[in-house]
Amino acid sequence: MILDIFFPNRCIHCNRIISADLLICNLCFSNIHFYHSSYFEESRIKEKCRLLFPVENAFALMRFEEKNLSRKIIHELKYRTREKAGKILAGWVAERLDFNNKKPDLLVSVPLHPKKQKERGYNQLHLFTEALSDFYTILYDHHLIKRNHDSKAQALKNKKHRLESQNTFSVTRPISGKHVLLIDDVFTTGNTLGTIAWEILSNGNNKVSVLVIAMDE
Repeated sequence: MILDIFFPNRCIHCNRIISADLLICNLCFSNIHFYHSSYFEESRIKEKCRLLFPVENAFALMRFEEKNLSRKIIHELKYRTREKAGKILAGWVAERLDFNNKKPDLLVSVPLHPKKQKERGYNQLHLFTEALSDFYTILYDHHLIKRNHDSKAQALKNKKHRLESQNTFSVTRPISGKHVLLIDDVFTTGNTLGTIAWEILSNGNNKVSVLVIAMDE
């Protein structure tokens, strides 16, 4: 296409020209610090979740590093309005996560406040979750969890404010007997996922597992 000639796709890290269906070049890809722990086994992400709520299983795709490539990848997903980023990241997950015929019943991503979603034009995690749904043939529900308050991003809050998130989320309909996989972009304190998890767990005989794109250690 003519646009590809005049505006070629470039690696988000080193700026090399790459195929239109990629985010980064092969050389930069080798510098991503992927986690290699199984969804089912004991891991750092599972330990962190367990301190906050009863978790069945947990998976983190890569390590979040403030001044490294993972930060640029998350930024690309959240703020660059590039729909393909969600699909590419979901593909990376699908290459590394095998549910071993023990798939969760439902995929639920952390919601934005309606005001923020309107400003941004989309929820980046919805795109990622929908791609995962296609890969694994698991239903998703973007409306099960509602964000009740329009607040600053967790990364911009101090520790005190992060702990003051009671009643931030609510469940919009009865749910019982389901295994829900909660999905977020970056696990920092885990407070957001913990708040949502308890909302789901308190609404019936449900189970909760966690999937995050990156984990800040």
